[in-house]
Amino acid sequence: MPATAQFYLQPKEMAGTPVKGDEPGIALPLPGATDAERRAGLVWTMRAALNVAALQCQFEPTLLTVGHYNGILLDHGPELKGAFDTLTKYFIRTAKTKAAGQSALDQYGTRTYSAFATVAAQRNFCETAHMIGRDAVFTPRGHFGELAETRMRELRNSLVPYGEQMFPRYMRLSTVATPVPRLEAICWNKKGEWVTKKCGAQNWPPVGVGMAAR
Repeated sequence: MPATAQFYLQPKEMAGTPVKGDEPGIALPLPGATDAERRAGLVWTMRAALNVAALQCQFEPTLLTVGHYNGILLDHGPELKGAFDTLTKYFIRTAKTKAAGQSALDQYGTRTYSAFATVAAQRNFCETAHMIGRDAVFTPRGHFGELAETRMRELRNSLVPYGEQMFPRYMRLSTVATPVPRLEAICWNKKGEWVTKKCGAQNWPPVGVGMAAR
């Protein structure tokens, strides 16, 4: 049986509701886009995310993110090319010149890739990308866009850092500074005794903390 938990006994549930592509935080906005152009943006965003996973998640080979991505390019190549061609026409249509449209397309691609780069949530992202990539390999050709609509929010949710859910732990960090003893020579006599007249009352040990506890 394949492993059910590469990193956590119980990972955070990342599943979310289906999207169209124009929801906040799902894909980069495409002002004035048609339904076909919006869908192309969503398809290309999902492809970019799985490409990032193929590069970023190789620290855990059992996730198979490289193999999944290569399989996606093989099985869904025509649909991905169609999405890219549609986006290219969108940026040329909405720009003042063809060169400006190409520049806008390049910026769109760079920003889309950057949006999936993560460090704090790398484990969550990689495990989620593994599951989505695996399902994409078994998605019938011509239906990658439907997969993107149903799984993109899940992939976005995985960019938020979460840890083990079966045994949650809360680490409380004290913001109260712990006093340290004064070690200036003026505060001590030759016998190693504290000189109250020169330095006032000694601040060590802290109130409520005995020698054994320290």
